[in-house]
Parts: sequence; C-alpha cells; structure tokens
Amino acid sequence: MPVSIHIPTPLRPFTEKLDVVQANGATVGEVLQDLTTRYAGLKQHLYAPDGRLRSFVNIYVGDDDIRYLQKEQTPVQDGQTLSIIPSVAGGAGAATEALPALTADEVKRYSRHLILSEVGMEGQRKLKAAKVLCIGAGGLGSPVAMYLAAAGVGTIGIVDFDTVDVSNLQRQILHGTSDVGRSKLASARDTLKDLNPHVNVITHEVALSSANALDLFRGYDVIVDGTDNFPTRYLVNDACVLLGIPNAYGSIFRFEGQASVFATKDGPCYRCLYPEPPPPGLVPSCAEAGVLGILPGLIGTIQATETVKIILGMGQTLAGRFLIYDAMKMRFRELTLRKDPECPVCGTNPTVTALIDYDQFCGIVPAQAAPPAPVLTDAMADVSVLEFKAMRDAGTAPLLIDVREPHEYDICRIEGSVLIPLGDLPARVGELDPTVELVMQCRSGVRSGKAAAFLRERGFRSVHNLTGGILAWIDQVDPSQPKY
Repeated sequence: MPVSIHIPTPLRPFTEKLDVVQANGATVGEVLQDLTTRYAGLKQHLYAPDGRLRSFVNIYVGDDDIRYLQKEQTPVQDGQTLSIIPSVAGGAGAATEALPALTADEVKRYSRHLILSEVGMEGQRKLKAAKVLCIGAGGLGSPVAMYLAAAGVGTIGIVDFDTVDVSNLQRQILHGTSDVGRSKLASARDTLKDLNPHVNVITHEVALSSANALDLFRGYDVIVDGTDNFPTRYLVNDACVLLGIPNAYGSIFRFEGQASVFATKDGPCYRCLYPEPPPPGLVPSCAEAGVLGILPGLIGTIQATETVKIILGMGQTLAGRFLIYDAMKMRFRELTLRKDPECPVCGTNPTVTALIDYDQFCGIVPAQAAPPAPVLTDAMADVSVLEFKAMRDAGTAPLLIDVREPHEYDICRIEGSVLIPLGDLPARVGELDPTVELVMQCRSGVRSGKAAAFLRERGFRSVHNLTGGILAWIDQVDPSQPKY
C-alpha cells in the first residue's frame, strides 16, 4: 500500500531532491525498507551499521512518534503520512512584590504592551525583572536578543567568543558592515543598548563548556539555545534540566527550521527527542549546506515569543510540541513530543546527574586513548591542494570529481573538474571507472570525504580527498576566485 513520506531538507539530496516520496509496506519498517531500496543513499542516514534505526532520526506516523506506538512494527494504512525528523547542525517570573517599578519613559516606551490585558503593568514589570541568557550572537541569537530588548526584558546575557565576519551579515542582523572584525559581543551590546538603553546587557566572552555552563546559567530565568553544533546543544539541554531552567530551542538548516521549549517542569527535554547525536560529519553545518538568510529571523522570533510567554506565564508554550517550518512551502507542521521516562537526564531514574564531556559524547573526542589509526596506503591518502597543483602542473593529476551542488559550481570551480553532486553519486557511480585514480573535492573537504568513503566501500582502488576543498585551493593556489 502506498504511503507518503515527508523527506526533510538534509536528506533530499538522496531522494532526487524530492520533498515527498511514496513507498509501500504494511508497517513502518516495511515502508522504510522499500524507501531505502529505492533510494540507497538514504540507508546510512536512517540505519546504523548493525541495522538499527538511528536514534537521532525520529519517525512519525501522522503526529505520533513510533517510539510510543509499536516502533518499526507500527502498522500503516493506505494514504497515511510518515515524517522523518532528523536532528539538525538554537524560569519563572519574580514574585509580584519584588517586581521593579517602571519609569515614566518606560511606560511610554512599552505602551502597546501595557494596553494588552494579558501583559499590563504587572506583566511589563515581570519582563523588566526577568533575566534571559542567549547562547550565541549569530543567526538565531540576533532576532532573539533584539526582540527581547525591544520588549523590555531587563537583563539579557549573551555567550559568544566569535568575531563578525562579512559572511555573517546575510542573516545576523545584530551586526553591520562597520562591525566586521569586531567582537560579536561588543557589536551586540552596542546594537541592543541603542535599541533600548533601559536593558542591562551582560556579555560572556567565553566558549561554553561543562566547566562553566552551570555557573553561567544560574540566576537566569530562561536560556535561549541559538547554538550551531551538537556538543553545545546537548550541553545546553543538560545544564537546563539540571538547573530547572526552561530552554527555548531553535535550529535552522537551508530552508527549514525547528522550534520547541525543553526542560520545563513536566515537559520533555532535547534528549527525549534525540537520545544520541549523529556521528560527526553526517549532518552538514550551515557553513557547508547554506541557510536562507531570512530563516533565522523567523525561528528566532518564535524563540523570543516563547521566552516572553514563559516569563509572563501566559498562553500555551511549545513544551511538549515540536514545530517544523518549511520556508519553500510556507508551511508549519506540529508534532507531539512526550517526556521519555527512560531519558538519562530528565527521566524517572536519571543517570546523567552532572555535566559530561560533550565532545566525547558526540564522537568528536574518543572516550579512551584511541588505538593507532590505520596507516593509509597511498591509494587512500588525502591530497593537499598544493600537492594536487604540483601533480596537475606535471601532467599527472588524477581525475578531479567535484561533489558540490550545481549552484556552488557556478560560484567557483577548479578547472578540469567533473561535477557529480554528492546526492547523485549513488545513481551515477557507474559513470566512474573503479580502476582510475580519483580525487574528490567539495567546498571544505567534508562532503568529499563522504564521497571518497562511499567509493572505497564500492571497490574503487585509489580515491583521495582534497583537503580543505576549494576554499583551500582559493587561499593557497588561485586567490582570483571568489570564496563563499
């Protein structure tokens, strides 16, 4: 029986860029088996090598998570919809008697709030008393901080240690052209103080870690997660659960966004949704895959809205709900989240009672001293851009395969390269000779590394990855080309 399957943006390169596909089966497991047979490139993203469905990929039938149904044995009916939801590389108000008074200027400034019966004077004083910590002053942190400052949140903390780069300006509206090269925190503080001089902006110019997170978070009423990597995301989640501070979550990828509220008293946390992170490199970052500049504005505004609702204690927050936004279709979908009683952080019998090594947890650092890495043969060794240039100058360069997307290829390219996008590689592998030496290349070396591994698994004898990709080529060989 045919079932419609919603394919998320990160996985569409493996379904011929289709966002909805059809597959057959009487159960979820049978449908997924049919799906991965038709689109072989999906299998490594949905299933672990031992055949288990990956824990960082959730499958919904309608609005229900199959983990709380019959898992892969959950029956499906003709016309039902499955959704694949992978993880993607973002307190209570003070007591009334302790609330600060509003000045005459603040009354005038917040007048449109004050005439809302749901806010009023008391609500605005709650906002003034509130303390919110934004993790990151980037794409999501920008609209969050600006709207919270405009709304009159009295204390806004920001954690960041980066500087403003010109490529940030496409989406990070806290910063302007004149801020390029400056500390993001200095730029953010100036912007927010200009927007609302009544707001106290506290900057924390540090890398968030297990050693400092609890101390940084204490005293704040809400944490807003604007992170762009999995170790920090799990760190933020666990710290919020341990301290009992709500986490206004958001994440973005290409044209899709996600939002929820985690770590409320009776609600689920991020680990309830994604118990384990994806392996390093499996989910590309925004720097590698791109992001629509407007998208963080929309998701960040949702995070700011949820933060204000939490502070005021009004409305229904996204706790227990998972909001998914597709900018290409201008469509929102909402899925139900449940608190997992087996969750190692917020479950009935938690096993994580202190912050851990999150790089290690996410597979970036091995748990113990790693065994010696296998010695690569010359046929498998990576190739630097200078080595490749030397081979090309000598007329001995292997065939160069560019696995980026066509629109990236239009921006810049290495002369003589052959374009085969990574998502098309499984279907076009027959175009390549397994006995011919190949060098795989992408933007920075991540996707090409995956492509090289894919070809080696299929018996290609001599496949190299171009270290640093075309960005390294431009830096070291051909600076006349534009970088992106």
